Amino acid sequence: MLQAKKLSKRYNDTLALKDLNFSVAPGEIFCLLGQNGAGKTTTINIFLGLLEPSSGEALIDNNSVTSKSSKNSIAYIPEIVQLYGNLTGVENLDFFSRLAGFTYNQEELSSYLQKANLQEEAFHKKLSTYSKGMRQKVGIAIALAKNASYILMDEPTSGLDPKASVEFAKTCKELSESGVGILMATHDIFNAVNICARIGIMKEGTLVHIADTENITAQELQELYVKTI
Repeated sequence: MLQAKKLSKRYNDTLALKDLNFSVAPGEIFCLLGQNGAGKTTTINIFLGLLEPSSGEALIDNNSVTSKSSKNSIAYIPEIVQLYGNLTGVENLDFFSRLAGFTYNQEELSSYLQKANLQEEAFHKKLSTYSKGMRQKVGIAIALAKNASYILMDEPTSGLDPKASVEFAKTCKELSESGVGILMATHDIFNAVNICARIGIMKEGTLVHIADTENITAQELQELYVKTI
């Protein structure tokens, strides 16, 4: 389980996070919803080990996120996936898999790209020709090839067209069904309701509400969100 326990982060006189508590179970998709500056990205960066909390704990399977086992358990999909434009999808996957200590043959590499729902005709095209949604799929394939138990995503639906958003939601749900837990930071209310099992609304570094998407509509969530911010 991925857990935040009384997680706080202070930058000089600014309290970016205050006593944040939540958990993400294996196979669960949990969204942090909030405006820019609400603390979503700070939370993601702490779980990635890029920032140290001022107090509290960030844990993955009861281990600190700075432990080797935790680092091997997570993968990251940023808003803009940084890959090599002069390499193909397969070549990027092969390169980043090797960096993580995994070596695969061509059939296995293609299998991971298929699981990420990248169209087969794009496998051997250069990344410079890919759309944002296609780059995300390669990023997800890299996470799968790394055998990550949890994937952290920061504004993954930003800039996606409607078709790409639907495909992204489908891929996330397939990851969930395979047991991969997802922590997603977003300000996209519609996609949060469509993709996530639970949604935490953040304001000024505090988790104000947690909603179960089975019990709330997009309209109700929007009304709650507007009241909160």
